[in-house]
Amino acid sequence: MSLKSSITGNTKVLCVIGHPIAHSMSPIMHNAVIQDLKLDFVYVAFDILPEHLEKAVEGFKALGIKGINVTIPHKIAIMKLLDEIDPLAEKIGAINTIKNENNHLIGKNTDALGAKVALLNAGFDIMEKNVLIIGAGGAARAIAFSLSKECKKIVILNRTEQKAFSLARDLKKIATIPIEGKKLNEQHLKQYLFHSDLLINTTSVGMAPNTNTILIPKEWLSSHLFVFDVIYNPLETKLIKDAKEIGCKTLGGLDMLVNQGALAFEWWTGEKPNKILMKNKIIEFLNLKQC
Repeated sequence: MSLKSSITGNTKVLCVIGHPIAHSMSPIMHNAVIQDLKLDFVYVAFDILPEHLEKAVEGFKALGIKGINVTIPHKIAIMKLLDEIDPLAEKIGAINTIKNENNHLIGKNTDALGAKVALLNAGFDIMEKNVLIIGAGGAARAIAFSLSKECKKIVILNRTEQKAFSLARDLKKIATIPIEGKKLNEQHLKQYLFHSDLLINTTSVGMAPNTNTILIPKEWLSSHLFVFDVIYNPLETKLIKDAKEIGCKTLGGLDMLVNQGALAFEWWTGEKPNKILMKNKIIEFLNLKQC
């Protein structure tokens, strides 16, 4: 039975919200496992402007939407609009997943574990490593939190300096390692890249359709770096391609996306999804798009 013909008045709705959202691969991977498990659900994407976020949250309850993924730029702002926040997400200061339990909206963060598992599976040993994070939004918060108990030091660089300071300050409340927040500029990039073991881009720079944009010139990279770009569309950003050419070990954002999505899906439905199927459906879609 096709997805379209299987939708009825009883079908439960899951969704992802963000702005922009057209690039999102979440509907592809979630609808694939919905069909695989033969569940009466459908997963859709909604483009929500920041000024409409509060009305959107009211709409989740009014429409009975069962589960919501949250992406840029809403991961922090939406927290104050929910009925309950998971204690771990409260510490992180950002959520990316919401469950609707009888019109009681609960926020959770699956980004943190999703990113950590992706790094470990890629062969990166977090222990005693110097980490440089570009960006200070919700993804940066989750990743920094997940690494802070094992790595040696974390530096956050962000174009808006105050956001980098704020994230560093919040991390210091829960971590014992040195943490710095600085303005993203040429001087700081060069300085901290030299001393870092792991570089993580959590910004949208390089995301489709602006795939040729970069924050870090190729000549500033060195082969000792492990480079992790949380962007998954395209599968290989220009940063990842440049890093590979330099000789760096790399990780794109697809595994983090699949990991966090699988955790969310199981929380919403009680069913464990096939992560290989989720990943392959996205790769298949993006490869077809490039043809």
